[in-house]
Amino acid sequence: MGARVRLTAAKRGEEVLRAAVQAFGASGYAGTKTDEIARLAGVSQPYVIRLFGTKQQLFLAALQSVCDRVEQTFRDAAAEEPTLASLGSRYEQFLAERELLLVLLHGFSASGEPAIGDLVRERFGGIYRLVRDLTGASPAEAREFLATGMLLTVMSAMQVVGPSAVPLPWSEEISATLGTP
Repeated sequence: MGARVRLTAAKRGEEVLRAAVQAFGASGYAGTKTDEIARLAGVSQPYVIRLFGTKQQLFLAALQSVCDRVEQTFRDAAAEEPTLASLGSRYEQFLAERELLLVLLHGFSASGEPAIGDLVRERFGGIYRLVRDLTGASPAEAREFLATGMLLTVMSAMQVVGPSAVPLPWSEEISATLGTP
């Protein structure tokens, strides 16, 4: 039997954060317990608290991580071609990692919590500004781009678009107009 490799605190923190995105995506902010996240990450619940403080701080870190991923994906797309179409073509990556989209939706729905609402509003506004800056899109074009992304996010949550979707006639019709599978 091989020796178990010890991870650094930073690497272990990344694992806990990935587990948090998975758990919060599945159960939301209110429905997720830190011991579930600890179990997914293979650490103790007190260790999760030692790393992140409170469940709310862990949720905020998960939201930050998801928004960072969205922004980086858009930056990468714009580096190849700075157009809305190029950014939109990367949405398949988000659909393949449905938990990212679900964490965003749970963040929006938990916005009544002041710290969560402040962060979600700040980061969504940042994504809007980034889309405009990267592509030169007008406010109306950026709004339509984000509205389409939100529609796909909601459809992904309903599991009618994306890799494991069970498409329905209405979802196929909408998807066809968006150019998504």
